[in-house]
Amino acid sequence: MQIKGETSVNKLILLFVFDKMESPLSERTLLDMCTSSNDWINYMDCVVLIRKLLADGFICEIPSADDSLYTITPEGRETLANFYINIPRSAREEIARFIKNNSAKFRTRQECKSDYYQNKDGSFTVFLKILAPVQPMLELKFVVPDKKTASTIYKKWEDKASELYSVVYETLVD
Repeated sequence: MQIKGETSVNKLILLFVFDKMESPLSERTLLDMCTSSNDWINYMDCVVLIRKLLADGFICEIPSADDSLYTITPEGRETLANFYINIPRSAREEIARFIKNNSAKFRTRQECKSDYYQNKDGSFTVFLKILAPVQPMLELKFVVPDKKTASTIYKKWEDKASELYSVVYETLVD
């Protein structure tokens, strides 16, 4: 669905994605949604357009310890409202449908961070986080004996984070 050479329409598409997601987005999430998961905008154009929207004041950056998050500004919403009709209807419908079906997955992916590295003794340290807009809601760090275990935890974190958070919270508060 890429609209070749239509910079202003592609800017509107990005603003439309922010509007439909109704939450701040990391650059990685935005690029994944618009370029990898869909063919709405070319990757390099998307990177440039994010910078232009930021410079023009249509989106703003929310600093974070991990990935910076971006959100639409009142000026961005006003521009979208005024020029919404310039986004082809088929594109608006496709984006709205995709976001309705996938927004929870993208929010979880950007809120749940994981990483691991090898220690000098051959064991591995795994870092797990659940991020909130202002500060992390939960941070875990633990040592595991091997890379296979570290990799398994790393891969499962995104799917298990909210369940684990609930268990820890209920156990400690009870």
